[in-house]
Parts: sequence; structure tokens; C-alpha cells
Amino acid sequence: MPFSVFTRLINYWKDFVKSYRTVTAFRWLVIGVLVGCLSGLVAVGFFWLVEAGKFFIQHHLAGIVAPEPAGEGIFEGQAGQFRPWIIPLFTTGTALLTGWLVQTFIPETMNGGTDGTDATINAFHNQGGIIRARVAIIRGLCSVLTIASGGSAGREGPITQMGAGAGSWLAKIFDMSAKERRMLLLSGAAGGLGAIFRAPLGGALTAVEVIYREDFEAEAILPSVMSSVVSYSIFTFFYGTDPIFGIPRFSFHDPRELIFYGLLAFVCAGVGWLYIKTFYTIKYHIFIPLRDKIGLIWSMGLGGLAMGLIGIAYPYTATDGLITGGVLSGGYGWLEMAILGQIPALGMCYIIIGKTVATSVTIGSGMSGGMFAPALFVGGMSGGLVGKLGHHFFPDIVTQPGAYILVGMAAFFAGVANAPIGPLIMVTELTQGYGLLAPLMLASALCIVLGRNYSLYEHQVENKFDSPAHAEDATINILEQMHVTDFYNPGDVIVLEEGTTLKALTDIIANSDQFYFPVRSDEGKYVGMVSIHNVRNWMFEEDLHELVVVRDLMSRPVYVRPDYDLYQALLRFVNTDYGQIPVVASTDTSDIIGLINRDDVFLAYAEAIAEVKGEAGPAKKLPTGVETT
Repeated sequence: MPFSVFTRLINYWKDFVKSYRTVTAFRWLVIGVLVGCLSGLVAVGFFWLVEAGKFFIQHHLAGIVAPEPAGEGIFEGQAGQFRPWIIPLFTTGTALLTGWLVQTFIPETMNGGTDGTDATINAFHNQGGIIRARVAIIRGLCSVLTIASGGSAGREGPITQMGAGAGSWLAKIFDMSAKERRMLLLSGAAGGLGAIFRAPLGGALTAVEVIYREDFEAEAILPSVMSSVVSYSIFTFFYGTDPIFGIPRFSFHDPRELIFYGLLAFVCAGVGWLYIKTFYTIKYHIFIPLRDKIGLIWSMGLGGLAMGLIGIAYPYTATDGLITGGVLSGGYGWLEMAILGQIPALGMCYIIIGKTVATSVTIGSGMSGGMFAPALFVGGMSGGLVGKLGHHFFPDIVTQPGAYILVGMAAFFAGVANAPIGPLIMVTELTQGYGLLAPLMLASALCIVLGRNYSLYEHQVENKFDSPAHAEDATINILEQMHVTDFYNPGDVIVLEEGTTLKALTDIIANSDQFYFPVRSDEGKYVGMVSIHNVRNWMFEEDLHELVVVRDLMSRPVYVRPDYDLYQALLRFVNTDYGQIPVVASTDTSDIIGLINRDDVFLAYAEAIAEVKGEAGPAKKLPTGVETT
């Protein structure tokens, strides 16, 4: 009898396991564990290298004693002799080395976006979920040197890219599809972020929502949560479970205080706009023109030198006889000091400006590092400023000004990154409670609304409908078996300049059989489309011929590539109502090689449907090799 029971149990277990072999959710749980193990080990090594580098370069060689948050600072020892010139020396050397490595081994990343997080977003949308191992390794090691030498950058961006690279590598090993590879990419990013920030749920949710402005990747939630939990567990096995900040618990009691948290949202939205504007101005109006003139290596070297000089001059504060650098590296120690009330309001203003400029110079010049931690830093200080002033004038209402720093961190990042949920959960995990949940939700929601017209991440798209990743995964139909290369009209296309006047445009239209004209900017970038229908109402207004230019008449740009299927082309025609769409080269979206007509796509669809039904289709034949069943 016992043997019979044992046999039944074995058979039951076999049947149970067999029933789950084809269950997608179970499969993604297993994959999430694998990705979490790998990204967790990567996070452990990356964190140790960064902290060791900071201790050696800043503490030992430069003699700078920067404040460390309670949950970090794994190295201890007497500070070396004060030698501030070490900082610009190492930041410049790091920049030159980074420039050489990027130019020599991974030149395709020179225009990769804002930081490692943005590079991950770009890989998800535009690169089929592929991050080469070489890219992740080089960018990761360069980030270690950047942060260790004092560059104003954070760990979260690089570890997001490295974790995503680990997921992409596993997908390659297992020979997964493009869709599955993207899921592993996000799972790896979630694992890295959840571990390094010690917030597993917040890291997972941030990874799946930061790729869109108004959407999130629901299919990736399960493997991302699993990966983040496993990665976090591995990380805390080495470094403990204490949160980053050693701070008291904060709570929300007085409903009147929501007025001040609402004000905080407006302040964070304004500072967020300034933060992003400063970054893009320094990157695109200083360093990219400089790179075009003197080359990547030397322009990056100048950026490293500038960061080093800012780091040793802005600001240094004597604290108990020690010299501390206010804008070096990530700055979490300064945030903890602010939360504990040890930084005055004027000092917060001073540091906000310095951190914004220093981060823009570091990342804008092309050095490796993340914008996540500096954004939290600037947001926290902005919130702390509101808390300080509120406490000064209304001490009976604003009783805990330190809480405003935590809310400012979440609200600011929610606004600049269009990620409302992940940062909010991260702060609740940092504070180990939900005492600030109501003000967090209010401030984050307001910042999202106020900051919807700008984004920190250049490759972030509006939603799934705007993502090339989901255009490829669109509903299967017969048009997906046919490709643009077989149906478009190759040849010379009349491309207008932005500054072309209405008079010149009228002459061009009169001598052309085109109905839709691509528009390029002064830099040669494809920036819009002009339709004859848009021009018709203006063509006979001679008084406007020299006043109106093409820039005033164009609408948003859209394109297809030769390897796109006709279903993707059809979606673009439907979304824009254009009659013609430019076909661009596979490697350069500004290289227009032809036009495809909407009528040709509809005709191809009609032919295919007729052939499927066994009817005699129109005279034009389908391309060779197209199957209709």
C-alpha cells in the first residue's frame, strides 16, 4: 500500500511537470531566474569596481572625503593628502581612453542616445533587442572609470545597459526570436536596476515603463519581476539588505500639506525642463559640433577636463575639517545629508545648478555613465528646497522637510523620464513603508502632466503603436509576406529644404509629377513632409510667396525601408493619410532612395486576396517567392 501511494505521487509529479512544459508563464519564470542570476552577478562586480575606484582615486589619491550614504561605503581608511588636481587628471584620462575605445571598437554607439538606459531603449525599439557583448563590457568599464574618477554620473544607467546586454546574450545563446530577445533585454535591465538600487519591484516596473511615454511593456512584467527579485537577492547576499539611505521613516498626516506637495511638483517640473534643456544644449550645441571639428577623442577629452575642473571648484565645503566634493560621482551621500536636514536651502540651490551643469558636461561629451542618479539628486534637492521653505514659513504644517526630498526624487524622475510607477515604488522601498504614498502619487502625476512635452531619453516613443518593435509584431496578414523593395519606385526624389520659399515651391510643383515632397533640415536630416494639398490654398496668395517657407507648411516625417513588409507600409499610410511615403536606405534614415505609392500597396493587397480566393487578379503579378497560403 505505501508503495502504491508513492507510485501515484511520482506519477502525479510527472504529470504536473509535463503539463507545465508548454505553459508560457512557467517558461518565463525560469528564464527570469536565469537572467536574474547573470545580471545580479554583473551588478555585484560593477558595484565593487565603482566603490573601489572611488575610494582609491578620490579618497586615497585626491584626499577628498565625500559623504557616503549609510547603505554604501564598503571601503574604509584614512584619506590621503589633499591633491585636488588628481580629479581633472583622471577625468581627462578617462575621457580620452573612453573616446579611443568607442571610436576603435564600438563606433556605432557614438550617437547611441542619452546614456545606458537610453541605449537599452534604442535596442528594444530599433535593434531587435540586440546589445552586443562588446558594447556592454566597454561601456560598463568606462562607466566605472567615469564615476570613480569623479565624473557626475550614476551607476543605474550603465548597469541597466549591462543587465540588458546579459539578457540579450542569453537570448542569443538560446536562439530566441526577436520578440523573446526583447523580453530578455528588459528582464536583464530590470535585474540590474533592481539590484543596484536595492528596490526589486521598483526596478522591474521602471524597466518595463521607461521605454514608452504613455505605455508599458506588459508582456515583460513577469520575467522582469522574477529577474529583479533574483538579482536583488544575489546582490544583497554580498552587500546586505540595508537600503541605500539610513533615514527615519516619514509619514503623511496633514491633508493641508498636499498643497506644498503640489507646489513641489511644479518646482520639479520647472527644474526638470531646465535639466533636460541644459543637457541637450551642451550636448548638441557644444560637444557634437566640437566632435565634428576635432574628433571624438579630443572633444571627449575636453569634456573630461571641464568636468574635473568643475568638480574641484564647485563646491568644496569644510565639514568637521574634511574636504567634500559636492558634484562628484552620483551624490547619494549628499542626498542623505539633505534628508537629515544638514544642508541649508541656499546650499541646495547652489548644488542643483552645479550638478545639472556637471552632469550635462559629463554625459553630453560622450563619457559613459547614467543620468538616473543625477536626476534623482537634482529632483531630491529641488523637493528639499520646497520642504525647507515650507517648514520655515509653515512649521505647523510642513513638519518633516526631509520627506520632500524623497518625494522630489520620485516626482522629478517621473516627469523627465515619463515613468510614473517605478520611481514611486522605488521610494517606498527605500523608506520601507507607504507613509508617503499619497504625496508621492500626487506629485508624480502632476509632474507627468506638466512634463509631457519633454523627455530625458531620446529614443523613448509615445506608445506601442509608435514602436518599430511592435510594427514587426503586428497581426499576421498577407501583406507581411510582401516587401517594400518589390513595390516602390526607386530613383531621384525631389527633396525640399526647410528654408525654401513658397514662390520657389510653386515652381518646383509645376515642374514635377510628385505629390508629396520630403523636407530636409540645414544639417541634411529628414524632418518632414509637404503635400500639394497643404500648399494648394497658399499657392495663389502672391503676397505670401516670399514670407511663407517650407518649414511653415510641412507635417511630421514618416518613412519605410526596403526590407519593411507592406503591412508596415500600410500602417504608415493609414496613420498619416499620405499618398506617397519616402523609402530610405537601411543604414541612414536621411538617405531617401525612392517613393512608395499608397495605391500600389492597396493594389498588391487586392491581388493577393484575389489569388487566395482563386479569382483572376489584375494584370500585375505578385513578386517571385511570395506565398499566399
